[in-house]
Amino acid sequence: MITAKRAIAVSLIFGLLAVGLVAAPAFGIGLGDILRVGGVAWLVSQYSDEIDSFLTSALGERQAAAMGATKVVPILSLGGGGYIGAAQVVGNPENVQRVRAVVQVEGRFGDFRAKVLVPTTTDQVTGSPDRATGVGVSAVVEFRI
Repeated sequence: MITAKRAIAVSLIFGLLAVGLVAAPAFGIGLGDILRVGGVAWLVSQYSDEIDSFLTSALGERQAAAMGATKVVPILSLGGGGYIGAAQVVGNPENVQRVRAVVQVEGRFGDFRAKVLVPTTTDQVTGSPDRATGVGVSAVVEFRI
């Protein structure tokens, strides 16, 4: 059940996202992009348990449920796509608890496109990602920005 406080917060975020969609770009990155990225990251952090339950149920209905502990974390994107979203990571409970984000690295190599998802123990994109060992990505939810 959604509390009144959560309903107001979600409404506020969606309102900010709507304003951001029509804002003009200022310095190569638009206000809309900033609001959408921040809004999506905030929603993922606030509703990670609900997103995790949804993904687990959806995969379970298709006999594809992940075995082990799961957690939903934000996706931080590097490379050509500009996507941000959420990823469900799976593994043993100790390793899953250490994961703070999944870094998505995209690149083109001639006619091929590569996308690498790296679970990390940090939620900052600086230098090389600190890979979280013993976990994998079982589901991805993306938003185009």
